Amino acid sequence: MPSTTLRRALVRSLRRPPWSAGTWRDARFIAAGIPVAVPVWLALTESSLLFPVLGAVLVCSRWLTALQRGRLRALRGVEVPPPGAPAGRRLARLRIGLTWRQVGYHLLIGPVLALCALAAVYLWGIALVLTTLYAWVWLLPPEAGLRGELAGLDVALTVFGVLLLAAAPWATALAARLEVRAAQLLLGPNRAEQLEQRVEEIAESRAGLVDAVDAERRRIERDLHDGAQQRLTSLAMNLGLARRTLKECPPDAMQVIVAAHEEAQAAIDELRDLVRGLHPAVLEDRGLDAALSGVAARAPLPVRLDVELSERIAPTVEAVAYFTVSEALTNVAKHARAERADVSVRTIGGRLRLVVSDDGVGGADASRGTGLTGLRQRAASVDGTLSVLSPLGGPTTITVELPCVL
Repeated sequence: MPSTTLRRALVRSLRRPPWSAGTWRDARFIAAGIPVAVPVWLALTESSLLFPVLGAVLVCSRWLTALQRGRLRALRGVEVPPPGAPAGRRLARLRIGLTWRQVGYHLLIGPVLALCALAAVYLWGIALVLTTLYAWVWLLPPEAGLRGELAGLDVALTVFGVLLLAAAPWATALAARLEVRAAQLLLGPNRAEQLEQRVEEIAESRAGLVDAVDAERRRIERDLHDGAQQRLTSLAMNLGLARRTLKECPPDAMQVIVAAHEEAQAAIDELRDLVRGLHPAVLEDRGLDAALSGVAARAPLPVRLDVELSERIAPTVEAVAYFTVSEALTNVAKHARAERADVSVRTIGGRLRLVVSDDGVGGADASRGTGLTGLRQRAASVDGTLSVLSPLGGPTTITVELPCVL
């Protein structure tokens, strides 16, 4: 254990006043750890037990660690974070650094600390025996002969016992703090492992958030498609029917009906575009290939689409791919002054690869607000990457790689 840790534990122990409320808690805590180290002590003293005990510690390190964590939690109020999920089989789990630190604790550090705890317990016993020397010596029968042997030493031994009794709480606190610190360092994940677990938790949380946003977008799309869009369609049909049947209506009223009919049709077109922008129904019904075919057909310039999907793609990734291609083609139409564009979609090694190229003027730069920043952020939301190759004079090639499964 590092010398700084030992020094800090010693300083904190000396600051504690003797006979404080935590003294008996520390004594119970260190005494409870002594029985766990007894098998290791026996193995060190008896060579025939060495390998069986070593094998038992290797096999049972997980349960021994859980036992020590329970002791720390129940008797000391210290929560040692558990390790991450085991990496499959037992042999694979033995390769984890945390497991080897646990084995080292149970085989070496734990028994040494248990010896310190045993010494602290003996210190309490010796201190109590010497402090109460006058009481129990005079209770002995005269023929025991012990009174004479202790004559002249009783005062010195009693004073020494009082001194030991005063030092015992600090020794107990020091042993307890050393055990707590060793358990935190060896039985729990270190800083790097905690950061790794935190990154995994954040990644899972982000994936859940992305799925939740996508589900909410789908719900809004269904509500608009099945609710507002249907009502507007019904309104437009009624206005169209009124426009065709009310021939004898005054011109002013007919003009209002015609204007309302045209506004209703325009509202339907805008709502249809809005619904398609939220989540196109064809993407959920027929998949990414059909959805991208619709995007290519609606593009204001000729688009050659080549899609080859060999494995299943997560719905959230499909939505990101769809909107990425749609926005990229919109940027091409607005800024590239291109005559045509090519879109290639492939699944390679568990990754979805999108390539959008055009024969425009090039010079695309995300810092100039051409929409590339938004595309990069959209790809990064599912752990994807985006790269742009756009020299002046063209052509421009946008390459996006997304994971097929989150």
